This record gives sequence, C-alpha cells and structure tokens, in this order.
Amino acid sequence: MTAPPSAVSDSLAHGVGNGYTTATFAAAGRPPISPTTPSRSDGVTSVKRTLSASGDSQDDGDESRKTKPGVKRACNECRQQKLRCDVVQVPIYQPCHRCKRLKLDCKIDSSFKRVGKRSRNMEMEKEIHELRRQLATQQSPTTAPSPSVKAPPSEAASPRISNIPSQLDQYITSEQAVNSLLDLRSGIDGASQLRSPNAQARQSRRLEGITLTPEQVDEMFDRFFAMFHPFMPLLDPTTTPDAYFAMSPLLPWIIISVAARHYPPDPNLLPSLSAPISHRLWATLADVPQNYVVVKALCILCTWPLPVSSTSTDPTFMLSGLMMQIAMQIGLHRPSHAQDFARFKEDLREEELRDRVKTWVACNIVSQRVATGYGQPPSTVYDWALVTSASSGTNYQLPEEVEVRLCIERFCNKVTRSFYTNKMDPMGLVRDEQRGVMSDFLAHDFEEIECRLRPNTSAVTILYLRAAGLHFRLSAFFDSPESQDYHSHLSSLWQSTISFLDCVFALDTPRGLLPHASNYILQMIIAAGFTLLKLLNSFFADSVKLAHGRDLFLKTIKAIRTISVATNDLPSRLAEVLAQLWKSGGSGLRDGRGSTKSLENSLQLKVRCRMSMSLVYDSVWRWREEFQAKERDNLETAVKNPTNPDSNFESSASSTVDTGLPSDGLLVDGFGTGSSNLFGETNNEVFDPLSWMLDGYTDLPYDM
Repeated sequence: MTAPPSAVSDSLAHGVGNGYTTATFAAAGRPPISPTTPSRSDGVTSVKRTLSASGDSQDDGDESRKTKPGVKRACNECRQQKLRCDVVQVPIYQPCHRCKRLKLDCKIDSSFKRVGKRSRNMEMEKEIHELRRQLATQQSPTTAPSPSVKAPPSEAASPRISNIPSQLDQYITSEQAVNSLLDLRSGIDGASQLRSPNAQARQSRRLEGITLTPEQVDEMFDRFFAMFHPFMPLLDPTTTPDAYFAMSPLLPWIIISVAARHYPPDPNLLPSLSAPISHRLWATLADVPQNYVVVKALCILCTWPLPVSSTSTDPTFMLSGLMMQIAMQIGLHRPSHAQDFARFKEDLREEELRDRVKTWVACNIVSQRVATGYGQPPSTVYDWALVTSASSGTNYQLPEEVEVRLCIERFCNKVTRSFYTNKMDPMGLVRDEQRGVMSDFLAHDFEEIECRLRPNTSAVTILYLRAAGLHFRLSAFFDSPESQDYHSHLSSLWQSTISFLDCVFALDTPRGLLPHASNYILQMIIAAGFTLLKLLNSFFADSVKLAHGRDLFLKTIKAIRTISVATNDLPSRLAEVLAQLWKSGGSGLRDGRGSTKSLENSLQLKVRCRMSMSLVYDSVWRWREEFQAKERDNLETAVKNPTNPDSNFESSASSTVDTGLPSDGLLVDGFGTGSSNLFGETNNEVFDPLSWMLDGYTDLPYDM
C-alpha cells in the first residue's frame, strides 16, 4: 500500500534527522539523495533546504499550509465595469467616489458575478427569436388572422422594452415589437420611433398634457414654412418633422408654437403650449453642454416670443444674449475651426460648414433686431466669419437674400453705435454738433444698401430695410430745436415712417403675411404709430397732409391689433394706448400752428436712454400722466372694449372695433383681470420701467 503524498512529505521533512536510511527513501518512491546532490532549479525544494527549515517551521507548518479566503476590494458596480475602486470597508464603510458621483448603490456582495455583454445579447436574441416564432404562428393559415396586438401595459412589459410609450393612440404589431427590440440592441431608444415593416410608421408627439397626431404635426410644420419662414429663413423646409424631433427636444415644439399663432382650427393651442414650452426651454438650457440646434431654437423663439402682457416677464432680450454666448462657446463664430471648441476632432462636411455659418449669421441678425426693438445695446459680433467675399472661399458664400439682410442689420448696428454709445455722455447720446455729420454718412450708407436691392428682392427684405431706415431717422427726436437741420431731419423721419408703413400695409391682405410678422416688425410698427401721433399733434402738422396722416394712423392701429394673438397681450395694450392718446389729442384735427414754446418742447423727449425706442417709452409716460389725472378706467378694462380711434366717443360697446382676435374663448383663468391670465403671469405690467405706470402703481418722476 502506497503512502499518501502528505505522509511522504512529512517523512522527507523528518527523515534524515531521525535516522532514516536510503532504503527508507526508496520505499517511499523517491530516489536516494546524497549530500552532494545539487538542488534543482525547477521549483523542487532540495533536501538541504528542507532539513535546515524543518526545525524552525515544525510548530506552525500546518497553519502556513491553509489557504486564506479572497478579500473583496472593489464594490459591485466597479467590478462590473472593471474599474479601480477606492471603497473603504474598515473601520467604517465608506462608498467609493465613483458611486457617490453617479449616485449608485455602493456595496460589496461576496456572491456577485459580472454579467458580460455577450450574455445580455444572447438573452435579447432569445427574446427576438421567441417573438418571431409567435409572429410566424399568428400568420400561419391554421390560425385565425390577427393583424395586430395591442401594446401591453407598462407594468406588465419586459423591463427591456419599458421605453415603449403607453400613450400611443395606435396598435403595435408583432413585427414592430421585434424591430423595436432590434433598435434597443443597437442602442436606439425604442420610445423615439416604432418602425413598421416598411419603416414608415409615425407616432403622436406629446408635451406634458398636449398630444398632437402625426397629421397635426405635419400641418403645423407646413404652416410654419409657408407663413413664418419668410421672416427668418434659417431652417431647411425639406427636412421632415421626424428629423427635427430627432435633432432636438426643443426646436420642433418651438416651431409648432410659432405656427399656432392665429391658428383658426384651435385658437387655444398657443396658450396651452406656452407653459410646457417654457418648462422644456429652461430644462434644455440647463443641460450643459449645448449644440447649435439649440441655438437655432433660440433664434426662432427670439423672433416670435411666447405671448406676454408685460416686458417685465419677457425673457427675449436675455435669451438673445444667451443665444450669442452659446453660439460662441461651441465655436460657431469660427466655423472652419470647430475642433478648437470641441472635446474631439470634428471633420465637418461642406454642407455642415455652410449650415454653421448660416446659423451664426442668423444669431447676429436676431440679436441686432432684439436689441433695436427693446432699446438696448446690441451683443452682436460682426467678425471675419460674416465677411462674404470671393477671397473667403465658396464655403462662406451666403444666399443673396440672407446677405442683404445681414447688411441691413449691420447698418442698424452702425446707427446704434453712432448715435447712442457716447462714453462721454451719461445717457450715451452723441453731441449735437456731431449728429448732423453722422447723419449724412449714415444716409449715404443707407442709399448704398438700397442700390443693392434687385427687382426680385422679396417684400419681407424690403420691409426690413424700411424698418432700418425708421430706426435711423428716429434719432431726429434727439436733435436740438435750434439746430440747422432740425426741420429737415423731421421731414426725413416722416418720409421714412410713411415708407415703412406702406410696406407693412402691403402685407395686410386676406392671404398676406402681416398677421405672422416677427416681433421686431411689430415693435417698429408701434414706434411708427407713436411717431405719427407725435408729429401730427405738433407744429410739424402744418408741413404734411393731415388727412393722409390720419389714415395712416388708423391703419397702424389696425395692423397692431391684427398681429396681436390674444386679448390683453402686449400689442393689444399698446394699441389701446395709441387709440386713447389719439383721441385725447383731437384725432389729428388740432390746429398745427403753435407758439414758440410748443416749437421748442412739443417734440422733445423726457425718456432718452432707450435709444430709438425712447419715443415709445416717453409716449407711454405721457399717457399715464394724462389719464391718471382724469381717473380713467385701467388699461385691461379698456382693452376688453377697444377704443375706436375714428370715433369721438370714449371706449364703450358702441365704439369698439374688430381686433381680429378670437372671441372670449381665449379669456380663460381671468386673463385680463390682473389676478391670473392666459400666459401664467400674475400681473399686467407693460415694459420694465413702465410696468407699474400703465396700471397706475407709481407717480411720474418727470415734470411734463
């Protein structure tokens, strides 16, 4: 009987010291070892080493041979990802930094085993094969035909397909379920689109409590590109709505909100979308970093802001600055060197490069228009990327229409910086002796832009040019009455106002674009209305035809009310202010001959820090002074029964006019009462410094 290996080892360890002979080694199955036999280098312990260590390790030999259990040094999450883990187990358990940062459950489980990707893929393949087997069974001739099966409830669904939305108002076939699993295996979100066998399935779009069918989405996109796109030709009309939804969660809903303005089939769609889109907007902006699709969304939103009744709650000017900052942060102002602003190298195709240049141009155009309309300094950056010359290469050639509009806004920027950015003046105004010279230079630049227009130039582009001319000539209100060019500048202002309004009224046709005009055009129409009001109730009335001016003013109020999208929104409130001031001034029938004092003061402004829009702010201040003294009804009450400027009576049911708005169906939640309104506001303030003035909340700081 052969001794076990352990016994043999013990015998070898103690043999020499206890008098064992060579025969003893032979009996144990080992060759005899002489003292001169060299030790082997292949790991077998020599007898000499064994004999020398036998006396020291004899007592604890059994303990050294025991194997210690493995120590778990990484948490389950880090072991799954094969990452270094810094978890602390003793004396107090402290989670690792990775689990803290990702808010994961940091724990160590002795029974934990990693699950490889191959295992998960095999499991998904089994599910796919099972679904295909069920589909083949349903389509077999022995089984009753079952064209579709309804999507299972979310709580009963497999966790791997829980992303399939349960709100779809349609049935999901088995083939679509198979395709959705294939998409999930490829990393595609199954909730984004459920494919049909021919890959043409469409889904409803949902934003909070608002759901639009695919047909409604298509209709809103068609409406946007037909009626609103001419004012800001930034987006590609050939791109499908589904492609826009795949690009961004914000941009398509902003397109839909713009198309919902003056939407007869559902007048309540725009008010319903205002709050959800605001939530989506700020949630998107909080998600850093951004991409230039978000910049496009901000361009559209700043062109057609969500309706408000007060600019104190209007974020448009703030969003325009944010738009410019995001655009520069992602490198749109350096389109050919986008990799300098990205974490990875970007190889842009030619069409992508052109789209980035076009987006950067749109940013500057929108930013300039917002600054002009709100009477604020512009945040534009007219740098090398916007220079369109033959030496710049074909990648930077802009469409002719876009290039002309860019030149127009650069002219507006030059006007603002020439007249309203004097660092030596507390209000930023240029000195009187320099105003005439600058006016001559700017007039020459304006004529050069007019010469660039071609016969096929669109009516919208000409409208923007006339708006720029009005912005330029509004500086006449800052001239000194004693200046040599005072009367000539007023005459130029009158001509610019008429030219601009003629272009506006040309769009006021049954199928015209006036109701869909941008917010900037609306602001310039309001400025033109106050210009007519100011000139026709001053000594300047002797120099013009009062009947023509009166007709222009009535049409201006009608145009403002046409653009208004809801009762008591900002345009309707300002139209009411214009109508009341017009009637209080004699409806354009006053005697134009004035005294020397009226010659000096009738056209002077008290508000002088809002650039070309100072006229609007100043006129509303004067309106508040006059109507507060007469204790008239507050503005929201008057807006419900709009004043007819062509009537000699006060605002009443007998003097109301057709505002072109829907009926009282829009007056939900007490909108217009000052408590709560259609757009989720809690007051009815107008303009930031004028907010309290229109509702009688403050005294005037000026001595009128």
